[in-house]
Amino acid sequence: MEMTRVPKAGFPIKGLWISGIQRKFSVQNLLFPFRLIVSLWRSYFILKRFQPQVVIGTGGFASGPLLYMATRMNIPSLIQEQNAFPGITNRLLGKYVQRICIANTEAARFFPKHKTELTGNPLRSELIQLNISPAEARKKMGLSHKKTTLLVVGGSLGARRINQLMVNHLERLSKMEVQIVWQCGSLYEKEYVPLQTSHVHITPFIDDMAVAYAAADVIISRAGALAVSELCQVGKAVLFIPSPNVAENHQYKNALAIANKDAAFVIEENELDHKFQTQLDVLLSDKKKRKALGESIKSLAKPDATQSIVKQIKSLVND
Repeated sequence: MEMTRVPKAGFPIKGLWISGIQRKFSVQNLLFPFRLIVSLWRSYFILKRFQPQVVIGTGGFASGPLLYMATRMNIPSLIQEQNAFPGITNRLLGKYVQRICIANTEAARFFPKHKTELTGNPLRSELIQLNISPAEARKKMGLSHKKTTLLVVGGSLGARRINQLMVNHLERLSKMEVQIVWQCGSLYEKEYVPLQTSHVHITPFIDDMAVAYAAADVIISRAGALAVSELCQVGKAVLFIPSPNVAENHQYKNALAIANKDAAFVIEENELDHKFQTQLDVLLSDKKKRKALGESIKSLAKPDATQSIVKQIKSLVND
């Protein structure tokens, strides 16, 4: 995705011949040593040509060779770890880089204490600056002011299991006088948008997420690192349904870190059939529980994350 999005935003980008190690036997794993050597050499020449003052990695196998080579070349380097449970690349790089910015206290135990800072994850400015009431947000979206509002977000591409779940519960929720704003994702637009009714608003993509968050009483969401950080800032009752199709089960660990602080509900996909209805109904019917969860998750927000990370970067450059 980034190989097309980044140039469109006006920034140059270089690719590396690298891929992650498969958890099960794969012929691709036999190529890994060669890919790594080639990527380290390519990283060396990229750094020599670009002459950066600081190098930043956000995890993933693609950042591994570049950050490692930067540390060998004595270029100040920083990791911005977005998840509660760091991936193997960042855990390995933690001993080499000069600074580590973490988004969650649970990640601290994986890194050297003396160079780790709790900063949070950068957030979209419209979320931090949002100053709109639920009533105003619902009016802007053409929603009823009287009905409980459920926002369902499965990501820009969509989440098949969440979409199937919503189909199974639409009739029941409509009888409960619940209005639904449902982002089904671009992959599922043709399948689900035709199901739209006066109280079920289905769209492949929500342009103004900040307003959608403000309009909601309850939010169902995946638990990617940035989504979790955004929902902390939003301060609403959240039911996380983590994607099981991510490396090292990151999303479940992100959601669990919030749920363990009594700040959200979390259900794994394999538990949805016997837990979803009960937990969702609690959130939809119990205003006091919604308020308590919203206040708890809001207390975990780090609205100054971007400034905190920039401060750490500048301190490396100025050292």
